[in-house]
Amino acid sequence: MNSFFTTSEKLPTGHPIKVYQQETLLIKKLLQELNAVNPSLEFQKYYNIFNELATIEKRFARKENQLFPYLEKHGWENPSQGMWSFHDNLRTQIKILNTHNTEKNIDKIKENLPFLIGGIERLLNIEDTRLFPTALELISETEWQDFYIGDQEIGWMLKEAPVPYKGNSNNNEKKNYIHPSEDNTEGKLPFSLENTFHYDEGYMTPEQVNLLLRFLPVDITYVDENDKVIFYNRGNDRVFARSKGIIGREVRFCHPPKSVDMVLRIVKEFKAGTKDVAEFWFKYREQTIHVRYFAIRDTDKNYKGVIEMSQNITDIQKLEGEKRLLDWDS
Repeated sequence: MNSFFTTSEKLPTGHPIKVYQQETLLIKKLLQELNAVNPSLEFQKYYNIFNELATIEKRFARKENQLFPYLEKHGWENPSQGMWSFHDNLRTQIKILNTHNTEKNIDKIKENLPFLIGGIERLLNIEDTRLFPTALELISETEWQDFYIGDQEIGWMLKEAPVPYKGNSNNNEKKNYIHPSEDNTEGKLPFSLENTFHYDEGYMTPEQVNLLLRFLPVDITYVDENDKVIFYNRGNDRVFARSKGIIGREVRFCHPPKSVDMVLRIVKEFKAGTKDVAEFWFKYREQTIHVRYFAIRDTDKNYKGVIEMSQNITDIQKLEGEKRLLDWDS
């Protein structure tokens, strides 16, 4: 057992690093099982172990989206660069093996499996000797307590979710859950909060919100719970024409007679709570248009209106294979 595991064992219940170490034990167990199993004789057993190990993606995502940003705030950017690349290499190995698993290509599985096992073992060693000890030095007690909500959104490899970390204080008062949209505490952020509003996952000024909506490559129209159009975004390449005259207009007057009955039925079903999404696609002026309607509900599931989204997907439909490189200079 390594020395850092002894250190992490002493951490309070629910501490994010202690949770990572619980996952480490699981990963090592799975690696031992993979080394012991023979895919030729026990393919299903091998396949089950491999699939459980593949949930290591959740661990990668938590590190990249939770742990690394906090380390960056404290001036340590190495993990965001080097270790993220390490993760991507392992993701590639998992993808390659998934292909061979689908084909039941035993020879290729045996050829590639050692690369995955060896890579994960090296990663675990770097975590225990460098990443986690340094994280414990840099990240504050209060910051560790902020991890749980984000970690929960991504998930863990563990079969049961860990308990939230309550901190290492003597205060036994239960910490109430605060949804991000209602959390008005201001942490240390690398940008000004002046003239911003706190949304579920961040802060934006009204100007930034307007720019975001203007440059989205989709047409958006928002009809409120009273069936009145209250907003549309003004993009440069709208699919359907809109003008400020529709603001405040009843939705039944915003569609041609041949489609208004269908729109009203969608609104009716959304209000009743029987449906949440409706979508259509069709040809329009030599373009393929994708139209989607989404019911909008508050946290208590009360109907708050409907968003209509329209997008020209003509070029999207032509995509084939993969494109992973920037071709600006070609």
